[in-house]
Amino acid sequence: TAQEKRLLLYDIMTERSEITNILQKELSRRPLLFGSLVKGSSENPAVIESSVHHFFKIVNGAPIKRPGWYFDTGETGEGIVDVTSHLIDLAHWTCFPQQVIDYKKDIELISAGHWPTEINRQQFKKVTGLSDFPDYLQPYLKDDILYVYANGHIDYKIFGYHIKVKIEWPFEASADKGDRHYSLLRGTNASLIIRQDGLQPELYVEAAEGKSVKDIFHPLQEAVRKLQQIYPDLEIEQTIEGWHVIIPEKYRLGHEAHFAEVVKRYLQYLNEGNLPKWEIPNMLAKYFITTSAAQLTDKN
Repeated sequence: TAQEKRLLLYDIMTERSEITNILQKELSRRPLLFGSLVKGSSENPAVIESSVHHFFKIVNGAPIKRPGWYFDTGETGEGIVDVTSHLIDLAHWTCFPQQVIDYKKDIELISAGHWPTEINRQQFKKVTGLSDFPDYLQPYLKDDILYVYANGHIDYKIFGYHIKVKIEWPFEASADKGDRHYSLLRGTNASLIIRQDGLQPELYVEAAEGKSVKDIFHPLQEAVRKLQQIYPDLEIEQTIEGWHVIIPEKYRLGHEAHFAEVVKRYLQYLNEGNLPKWEIPNMLAKYFITTSAAQLTDKN
């Protein structure tokens, strides 16, 4: 429809501008280091993308306030169709760059599930400032507990590769942990892993089954040396399980700056009068997965 109206439709996928995701993608393009992506299985997927967010948290030193309708999944959509769109986008953007995906033949949905975050009246008041549950939330109330279906998982295959995405929304973070992101790409030579247990995500490289830490050292060293031409001061340090890619702070732009990066790309495409040929079909594929997963959970 956008094309018929001569409009340029672009999805705001900010995580493509996060440095750990960029470097994970770059290292996965190095066959001597990564090998090739394994096919995986439902029990042991080739790719895992998961994230944990929180309804209540401290942002820029102040407690976040959310409107009451934020908790109406009939209005805003479930978690399984929300942040999962970013996770799916990362998996496809990383593993199948510039490759057109046909959702009608390239994707097979295997399973999907969802479960609620239970929020009591005191917690609801803490995050919204409202003393009572609004009438429009009555369908989600049971014994004065609000059931918000914000959590879910999707298991699917694309081009025969098994991918799992998972999203969780606890009510509140613990004192030492905020929002978190985990990403695993399993190659025949090495696994590329993003772990965010603290304030920021970190990138790790670990040997695949049958390989040793020494086996991947020289290919990793060479890959980082080439990346240093684009990202000076990039380094690695050995860990018990493999290698940690040390990313200088100057490359950690922050989430708000990622929106500016998206705008730059959009303005470039607007100037050229077109998007890359893979963007629109891959956008359709992404939302085919999320909406099909939501339909599957409804049936279950």
